[in-house]
Amino acid sequence: MIFIKTPNFLKRSQHARVDRPGGLSRHIHSATSLLILLGAAVFSSQLATAQERPQSLPTIALGAGMHVIRAEVAQSPEQRATGLMNRPSMAANDGMLFVFEEAMPQCFWMKNTLLPLSIAFIADDGSVVNIAEMKPQSLDSHCSTKPVRYALEMNQGWFAKRGIKAGSKLTGRPWGQ
Repeated sequence: MIFIKTPNFLKRSQHARVDRPGGLSRHIHSATSLLILLGAAVFSSQLATAQERPQSLPTIALGAGMHVIRAEVAQSPEQRATGLMNRPSMAANDGMLFVFEEAMPQCFWMKNTLLPLSIAFIADDGSVVNIAEMKPQSLDSHCSTKPVRYALEMNQGWFAKRGIKAGSKLTGRPWGQ
């Protein structure tokens, strides 16, 4: 949130007088400063609006046993940072696959994420390393128990309802299947 201090000349019914030293130029300077601040506020507002919209990324099909997942793929740092933020809902078999450049312990939080989610951390062979349940709009950290390159977010409870747990295998293009 941006706070703009209102210049004094807007608070009082004061008229600039040319015969007063610095009168008019002081008001012109204050007005120019106000216009610059308002411009910055509009730009920040537009940037915030863009960040408040859910992103839409290319999708791929993944398999979890007989279940087909339609996963958006977040692979750039910006896409991964935004993830599923500001999304009011998600279809039952939709999710987001996060792809990292190298296997490392990966951690996620739910700031600005409106949906309760489950996250599966996935090894290079498609096997689930661990699954965590995540609360909406929380700063709690949820991490992989081993270095991984993939993480898959689904609606909360999706993995449990389908019997998918640590050791289960997912299939799809990222894992060469």
